Amino acid sequence: MTRETLLAHLASGSTTVCRAWTVRRRDGTVLGFTDHDRDVVIEGVVCRADSGLTARVLHQTTGLSVDNTEAYGALSSASISEADLLAGRFDGAEVRAFLVNWDAPGDHIEQFRGHIGEVSRSGGAFKAELRGLSERLNRPFGMAYTPGCSAVLGDSRCRFDLNQPGFTAEATVHQVDDGAGYVLAGVSGFDDHWFEGGRLEILAGAAAGLFGVVKNDRQENGLRRIDLWQSIGAEVIAGERVRLRAGCDKRPATCREKFSNFLNYRGFPHIPGEDWLASYPVPDRESGSVRRAGGSGT
Repeated sequence: MTRETLLAHLASGSTTVCRAWTVRRRDGTVLGFTDHDRDVVIEGVVCRADSGLTARVLHQTTGLSVDNTEAYGALSSASISEADLLAGRFDGAEVRAFLVNWDAPGDHIEQFRGHIGEVSRSGGAFKAELRGLSERLNRPFGMAYTPGCSAVLGDSRCRFDLNQPGFTAEATVHQVDDGAGYVLAGVSGFDDHWFEGGRLEILAGAAAGLFGVVKNDRQENGLRRIDLWQSIGAEVIAGERVRLRAGCDKRPATCREKFSNFLNYRGFPHIPGEDWLASYPVPDRESGSVRRAGGSGT
């Protein structure tokens, strides 16, 4: 494939071009779509013609503004299902858009690369916002000076290995309440609240690969009661296997006593707070010294 070949084809005045998209989800699943009336293969990915996917005009700029467009398509079990959208399997998926010579699919150019933003569903169809790579420039960078740790438990800054014994447990779902509450069997030897702030990962079934953040964790009649901050979005039934990972509340005492990882603590626990900054010096008549009054610094 060469860009020059496709440009020469476009300049010929009689073209055989179509548009194609490839979508790579965060779980590694790759899907392909095209608005042509037959399948085309782009870089080893079969772009299916029966998806009904179409796209609006692509807005591109030469500055740092975010390139954006939208994709429309029909919901189908063979490509993009409503259940997968509700479960968040397409959230943040990488999208590449191509202009293709369908008569010679090797001649194509990439017109857009980005990820899926907001997705809406209505009447058996979906609309997905596509955001360009410059969207990532809107994210804040740098270190924040806060008393609590700014690292994510187990990441490259924290360096704690969650796979070591005592911080991960597999269990069986005993009961499910409204998608956000779970009663688990087979979890023992952990204190109450041990997994709060951690993750509940689904290992099997329709929700396999999805996870939720633990809000409450406690022992209950020999079982483990887990409440999530938000419903997982896919059906989880009794008997399926899940995995629990320990949570961290970002306090220095937790990092030192629970994880023995204080050398990698990424917070500033001794930084003065707002109450201290609002305090002011006053004379101490009894001792003759000066002390701080106001706020919590008295």
